[in-house]
Amino acid sequence: MNTKQLGKDGPFITVIGFGAWAIGGPWQYGWGKVDDDESIKAIHTALDNGINWIDTAAVYGFGHSEEVVGKAIKGIRNEVFIATKCGMVNDGKGNAVINLRPESIRKEIEESLRRLQTDYIDLYQFHWPDPNTPVEDSWGTMIELQKEGKVKYIGVCNFNVELLDKCMKIQQVQSLQPPYSLLRRDIEKEILPYCKKNEIGVIVYSPMQAGLLSGKFDINKIAEDDWRRKNRFFQEPFLSKALEFVERIRPIAEKYNKTVGNLAVAWVLKNEAVTAAIVGARTSQQVLENINADNFDLSNDDMKTIADILEEMQL
Repeated sequence: MNTKQLGKDGPFITVIGFGAWAIGGPWQYGWGKVDDDESIKAIHTALDNGINWIDTAAVYGFGHSEEVVGKAIKGIRNEVFIATKCGMVNDGKGNAVINLRPESIRKEIEESLRRLQTDYIDLYQFHWPDPNTPVEDSWGTMIELQKEGKVKYIGVCNFNVELLDKCMKIQQVQSLQPPYSLLRRDIEKEILPYCKKNEIGVIVYSPMQAGLLSGKFDINKIAEDDWRRKNRFFQEPFLSKALEFVERIRPIAEKYNKTVGNLAVAWVLKNEAVTAAIVGARTSQQVLENINADNFDLSNDDMKTIADILEEMQL
C-alpha cells in the first residue's frame, strides 16, 4: 500500500489505517455489539493486506478496544504502528469525561500499556482539548513520557490552530487527528494550511462520515444503542439530503469500479496536507472493501464535479 511520512522526521505509515473505535463494543459512544474474534480477524486481514498501523483509544469501550488490539498484535507487536489516545476517562458512572491533568495522563498510559500488552506506544495523542487544564502542563507530560521511552511520537486530536500553536512553541507536534469528510470540510480553511506549513502530520478520522458516505447506510439497520442515532449528521432533514448526495456521486465511483465509500476516502486523501485516513472496520470483508481506496486517484474533472454537486446541494 502507499505510504506517507507522518509529520516532521516522522515514520512512514500507510495512507489507510485500521480504525478500532467500533470494535470497542457497547459504551456511551458505541456502535452496538461486536464479536471479539471477528474483530481480531479483521485486524489480521488489515495487516496481511498491507495496512501497517492501528488507531485506537483508551476510552473506546472503556478499554475494550485496546484489549482486543493487544490480543491481535501479540507476537507481532514490532511490526505494527500503534496509535492510541488519552484524555477521556470513565467518571465511574459510564460517562466519558475529558481529563488531561498530568496525573491522569500518567495513570492512563500505564493502563493502556497493560491492555495493549506492550511497553511502548508508537503515537500517543490527546483525544480532546481539556478547557480545565493548561495545555502547556498536559503537553509537558507527553514530552516527559516520550523522554522516558514510553511513547515514540506525540500528537493531538481535535485541536484548533490556537492550541496547536501553544504546543508547537514548546515542542513539535507530530500529528493532528481531526474529523474530515465530504460532508465536514471546515478544517480546510485554517487547520490544514497551518499543519502543512508547520510540518504537522494529519491523520483524518471519519472520512466516510461514520458510514453515512459508505454507499450502504441504512438508519434502520444500526443498533438501538448506536451513538449515531443521536448525532446531528444522522437527523432529518440532513440525513435524507446526505443520502441523496451519495446517490449523486455513486456514478463517479462506479466509473472507477469503486464504492462510494472508496470515493469518500480517496477524496480526503487527495488533499496534499493529509497524511492518512482512519477507516474503521468490524469485519474482514469491510477491511477488504476499505483498502480499495488505496491507489484510487480521482481526476481533477471528477473533483470539480463533486465540488459542484456539494455547492448545488449546499452541503
